[in-house]
Amino acid sequence: MQTVLCIGMVFPESNSTAAGRRMLELLTFFKENDYKIVVASAAQESELSDDLTELGILRKNIELNNESFDIFIKELNPNIVVFDRFISEEQFGWRVSENCPDALRILDTEDLHCLRKAREEAFKEARNFAEDDLFNLEITKREIASIYRCDLSLIISRFEVELLTRKFNIPSTILVELPFMLDTISNKKRDDIPTYVHRNNFISIGNFKHEPNWQSVLFLKNEIWPLIRKHLPTAQLLIYGAYPSQKVTDLHNEREGFIVKGRAKNAHEVISKAKILLAPLQFGAGLKGKLIDAMQCGTPSITTTIGAEGMQGDLNWNGYIENNPRAFAEKAVDLYHNEEQWQHAQQCGFEMINQLYNKEKLSRQLRTKIQLTQDNLQSHRTRNFIGNLLQHHSLQSTKYLSKWIEEKNKND
Repeated sequence: MQTVLCIGMVFPESNSTAAGRRMLELLTFFKENDYKIVVASAAQESELSDDLTELGILRKNIELNNESFDIFIKELNPNIVVFDRFISEEQFGWRVSENCPDALRILDTEDLHCLRKAREEAFKEARNFAEDDLFNLEITKREIASIYRCDLSLIISRFEVELLTRKFNIPSTILVELPFMLDTISNKKRDDIPTYVHRNNFISIGNFKHEPNWQSVLFLKNEIWPLIRKHLPTAQLLIYGAYPSQKVTDLHNEREGFIVKGRAKNAHEVISKAKILLAPLQFGAGLKGKLIDAMQCGTPSITTTIGAEGMQGDLNWNGYIENNPRAFAEKAVDLYHNEEQWQHAQQCGFEMINQLYNKEKLSRQLRTKIQLTQDNLQSHRTRNFIGNLLQHHSLQSTKYLSKWIEEKNKND
């Protein structure tokens, strides 16, 4: 039996964040392929963390800048190490390379952090984002270096795969396009989903630690929802999301039908009761978990080009894609009133899930890629010269910085 070690910035919270759900999908993939799985993090578990022992997965607390990790990983001797986000690779990658040089190193980017950051800066400076903005950020250099250092990097969006190969000349051989891996929606499951006449109101959902979600809710509150309420004066917009701060709860206004609910215990349950999901995201990266949830629940959605980026391929969206707040509101009202149009949008969402996010197909492709890379690991690494170069220099610099911090901590 092969062993896989997943090193995360946090322990996964699949009911609170799209990133947590993504990690749980990967853990499930390894579980279904008979791997022994250990999940390690320097963070403490939260009350929202998944119960990994229930899934037969071992959990391990590790320390930053501490040789105890070297002892742990030598004893574990994993065949595969998965880094959850590039920061985990920066912190522990050199130790993995030094102590388990034959382990396949996989980076799960979740989304491209540098892309999200560059777009956020452009948004806050009230200017249009340009791809060349990426070259000005330190985080870009760090993230791209991490991708090069790993044997494979899992990229969730086709748009981001194309950006990496086109803008940064990263070899396609070390990139794996891997969107969410989901069960198909059968006809029986479709029949069990609440129909148009059994739904009411609008919904917005998203973890509030994620800045794009907060800005999306502000955009709804200030620009879009007042326009919708003019035409639907009794409708409500229910705002769900984990980790709501005081500034979020202060937006609650029953008279305006703007209802802040906080964290949903079951996201699919509340989304299935809503008629339409609204997600006017103005910046971000990767694939949007809330929009995937809406498709799975048969709930049409209205979002922006950023929200839908890389998600639909050549298929029709399950609702509308609009950037202008007035057009966004008009489409929301039209879709809310028109049952036939709503049902068509729902079917488009089902088709996207079944064609683009087919778990069985994607798992088979990932399994083949991992096996092929393991079987030819040395030649695979030899062809990635820049990765070897960065691995050599980064390992040395990160190693001695970490050891300096380790000694400093001992003296303190």
